[in-house]
Parts: sequence; structure tokens; C-alpha cells
Amino acid sequence: MLTKFLIPLLLIQLVSSSKNDFIFKGFNATNLSLNGVAEITSDGLVQLTNNTANAVGRAFYPFLLPFKNSKAKSASFSTTFVFAIVPQYKDISGHGMVFAISPTKQPLGSASGPFFGLFNDSNSGKETNHIVAIEFDTSRAVGLGDIDANHVGIDINGVRSLNASSVAYFDKENKPKRLNLISGNPMQVWVDYGAKDMKLDVRITPIGLSKPKIPLVSSKVDLSSIYLDDMYAGFSASTGDGTAFHYVLGWSFSLDGNAQDLDISKLPSVPRQDTTQKGPNILTVVLPLVAVILLLVTIAVSIVIVRRRKKFAELLEDWELEYGPHRFTYKDLFKATKGFKEEHLLGVGGFGRVYKGILPSSKLEIAVKKISHESQQGMKEFVAEIVSMGRLRHRNLVQLLGYCRRKGELLLVYEFMPNGSLDKFLFGGKKKMLGWSQRFQIIKGVASGLLYLHEGWEQVVIHRDIKAANVLLDHDLNGKLGDFGLAKLYDHGSNPQTTHIVGTLGYLAPELSKTGKATIKTDAFAYGAFLLEVACGRRPMVMRGTMPNLVDWVLELWKKGMILEASDPDLESDYVVKEMELVLKLGLFCSHPDPEARPTMRQVMQFLEGDAPLPVMPLDYLAASSSAYDESFDDFIMSYPSISSHTVSGSSSSQVFRQ
Repeated sequence: MLTKFLIPLLLIQLVSSSKNDFIFKGFNATNLSLNGVAEITSDGLVQLTNNTANAVGRAFYPFLLPFKNSKAKSASFSTTFVFAIVPQYKDISGHGMVFAISPTKQPLGSASGPFFGLFNDSNSGKETNHIVAIEFDTSRAVGLGDIDANHVGIDINGVRSLNASSVAYFDKENKPKRLNLISGNPMQVWVDYGAKDMKLDVRITPIGLSKPKIPLVSSKVDLSSIYLDDMYAGFSASTGDGTAFHYVLGWSFSLDGNAQDLDISKLPSVPRQDTTQKGPNILTVVLPLVAVILLLVTIAVSIVIVRRRKKFAELLEDWELEYGPHRFTYKDLFKATKGFKEEHLLGVGGFGRVYKGILPSSKLEIAVKKISHESQQGMKEFVAEIVSMGRLRHRNLVQLLGYCRRKGELLLVYEFMPNGSLDKFLFGGKKKMLGWSQRFQIIKGVASGLLYLHEGWEQVVIHRDIKAANVLLDHDLNGKLGDFGLAKLYDHGSNPQTTHIVGTLGYLAPELSKTGKATIKTDAFAYGAFLLEVACGRRPMVMRGTMPNLVDWVLELWKKGMILEASDPDLESDYVVKEMELVLKLGLFCSHPDPEARPTMRQVMQFLEGDAPLPVMPLDYLAASSSAYDESFDDFIMSYPSISSHTVSGSSSSQVFRQ
């Protein structure tokens, strides 16, 4: 019995010419400092890991080594060692091991797996680690940049390798020969660092072969910034799923010199694992389990596909095929708006909700308006008009990009306007950001856009809902008329046939109560209300209190010779008087109750550009405008249950309606 323990101990030798040079031909319990599951076997091997899952084992030389000299220069070093990785089951590996130079014998992190027991996910890569490691990795962590599941790498302060190569050695003819780290066979490694040329070389061969001339991995790296004055050297490994044993059979090390050669014949042997009996047992358990998992995965995937198809189901009829380029898929719009999340909501109107989105393919910013359309009556004609209006091109019109139909919803897709709607500036917290010169440019821009709609395109387009809430501002605060959800178009020279009353109270021309027909003159009336709204900083109608409507109020001030008193007090008289007078009087001119007395948008542009003087208008000529919202018109509006009143004073949104 005594002989059984004495023979291995006789194999263990320590030859040291100085504290900084040592050689181990096998080990005993006093040679190294052990940590974690690491132990010295009775045969004199360092066994870094066992079959414990997610365990870490470390074995370090117990004394500090001076890796910097008195002049704070880094020292050269040379080391060679023999190691073996023996899988518990053939060709199935856990994780590898490292040779490391570290400021501490204790792990900086307890994470096993790809961190080798040196680091963890939070500290890997930090300069404060001061660790140099050579990894022998037997698994591939793609997220850490591993090249494959069988490589040698040079690591500085973390497990993401500075340089790495698949495991191989160069024979006498300098031809590469592949090695398998988990073959269970012993391998010898040489690591050399020259402080003068700052070159770190790693070589590896099967046991018994001489040191190759060509290194497997080589990097030029200044370790003086990595080293502390005194450091420890040793080995660390982690089990991951516990399917491999990591052994060190012998080790030689030298600072500022060449490590002594290891006598391979005097090293202990690597124990072998019996894999023949356990393999079939694994298969009998694993195969049925894999079959069950595959079945469950198939069922789950099928359910997801069915739900996904239902989730993104759209209405697509044959007549829509011709509109292919203008039709968006619901799936793309869903992704663009992150599922129509509330944080992407831009606003809510009588028609529906508007969301900001970014198209996944083109990265184009868009605004998506969701409109309810439970009735299918007239849908074909409505979509045809939407597609036609998508061809409108003018710098003062928000581009309508296309549409999508799904279940009971119609989704209109517009270009995104980053500064939102004009009414937020006029009646919200951004009011003082908009000076008179900017307001005047917006007024002219909207007029230019309306002139294009009325006269400049292949068909006449009646917008039917002109108001500050539907004027959107781009990056440079240029105004663009948007929201064509209510617009109608017809051929030049023909009469519009629509009799549906749509729009917003305060902007509706009084003749709509008799004819129900929207025309370019009803657009002109709404534009007049818009002019007064921008100049006065007041909404056209206030439904509570005794405040008169905006047209009557401005007209009364004009009668008193005080029309400039109607200007927005927030402008603090910081405006061009001639321009302010022009806008206020033009607003009244456009708001005339007689549609034939209102100017066309071409005339409006001439007035605004100064190309034509505003006609002299006797005050009694405009006086009839005060009856624009008489009782008969109120009775007419009350006959339409879908029509709602304008917002009360102080609110920030207006009610839009459609029949």
C-alpha cells in the first residue's frame, strides 16, 4: 500500500535555479495554490476540473513573480507545459482552459463557461484587470468573436482574443497539421515573450515532438502597460456542462531566460474516461427527449404562424392590384410604428389616430393615419381617389404616399413632418417660437398649395378641411397643407356632385347649408378663416361664453378703424403693418357669405405677393358676413348627428367629421 503512494511522489520533482525559474515534472499539494474544484491527483497531475457542472478550477504558482524590473520595464518570460483535455463523452466538450498571468490567484469573476473562471460578463475587457492569458478554447461563443470550437487565442484583459488560430502545429517541413484539443491526448505548449521586440508567440504540438520553428499564434503587444510590478502565473478552466476533465502534467517557467525542457518520460500519465458504456445510455434518454422537443417546437411554430397570419391579415381585392406601388403591407406599417404603440401616437382627430413610424426597408419616416371604414360602399372609388392624390407633387403639400386596408380599418400613409401641426404653435406652448415673418411665409405657402390643387393639377382637388390643425411644419417651419382624408377631386370644367357635408365648424361656408356641395369657393372661405386664425392667434369659433365669432370680431374692429387691434397679442406688435392689414382684410374678403364675391386662390396669391392691390371693399359689403352662422345654419348642422361642434376655448384639438 505504501508503494502505491510513494511511486507517484518520486516522479514529482521541482528544480529551481532561482525564485523566478522553476520546473514541475508532476505535482504535489505544496507546489501550487489551488482554487475552486482544482485538486492534485494521487498520480501527480493537476486536475483543474471534474464532472461538476458549471464549476471553476484554478492552480497558480504560489509566489509572486517580478514581471517588471527596477526601471518599470516589462520582463521577458518563457514557459512550456503539457496539458490534456479528456472529454467525459467522446467528441462532446465543455469549455477549454487558459494559461494566465494575473495580479491575483483568486478569480476576478466566478463565471464559468466561455469566461474560463477568469472573468465574468460585466468585467471582461476592462483595462483594470491586468491579465494576460493564452486560451485553449473547445467551444465557440459567437458573441465573443470565437473563430471556431477548437482554437488557441491570445487574450488581454478579457476573453475576446487579440489574435487566434485554429489548433495546429508545423512539422519539420513547416506544413500545418491539425490538432483536436478534446482528443484526450497530451499536448505540449511553448509560450515566449520578448520584452525588447514586444512579441508574444504560442506554439503547440502533440507530446514528444520538438518545439516548432513557426508559432501558431503571434502578436506584437506591449505588456508593460498590462503587467503590475509583481504577478502570479498559473492555469484556470471551467466545465460549462461538465463534460470534460482538464489536466496539467508538467510545467517549466523562466523570467528573462529560456524555460528548461520537460522530460516527457518522467511525467505522469493521463487517466482515460470510459465512454463506451455511457454513450448508449445517453442516446436512449436523449433521442426520445429530442423527439418530444421537436414535436412541441413544431406545434408552437405552427401556432405562431397562424396567429401571425391572422394578426397581419389584410383586405386585398382584385381591383386593387393595379394600385400595387401605392399599397403598403400591414406588416410593414405594424413594424414601422412598433405595433402602433401609444408612445408613437402623434395625435387624435375625428377621423382617427395618427402614428409616427419608420419603414423597416427604406428607413423613411412616415405618419400613419388609421381610419375606420366598416362600410364597403364606395370603397373602390375612395381608394382610387387616394391613389390619384398620391400623385400630387407640390412643396406646400404633405405627400400622401399610399394606403393599406385591413379588417375595419383604412390606413393612410403620409410623409412625416417633424414639427407637427401649426395649431400647436398658435394655441400651444410653442406659440412664441413662431414670429410674424414665419407666419406670413406659411400663409403664402398654404395659398400656393391650394392654387396647385384648384388649378395646377390634371384634376380639380377640393380639400374641404383647411385649418391650422391640418397645416404641418417641416424641419425649417415651412407650412404644408396635409390631411387629404376629406378631399374630393373632379375634372376641370365639371360640377362637383358630392353632397356630403364635411369639415370643421368655423371653417364651413354658409352656402353648404343649401347646396351641400364643396367647391373651390368653400375652400376659399375656409382659407379666409385660416388667415384670421394665424393673424389673430384665435380660433374661428368659441362655443361657450359671449365672445363673437372671429369674422364678426375682426369686422367690428375694422369698422372702428382699429383692425390692427385684432393681431395676436403674443406678437407684441412685432410685425409688418402692411402685411398684417393685408392678411386681416383678405381673411374677411375670403370669408364673404356670397361665394361669388370671394377671390380665387390665384387672386389670393397675387394679393399676397403684392402683384395686385386688394380691392376696396365697403364695410357694408362685408357686413352680411356676420350672419355666416345664423340660426338656420345651426339647425341644418344639428340635423347631422355625426357633426360635432368646434372645440371650446382653450382646447387644442378640433372636431373633424365625415358622412
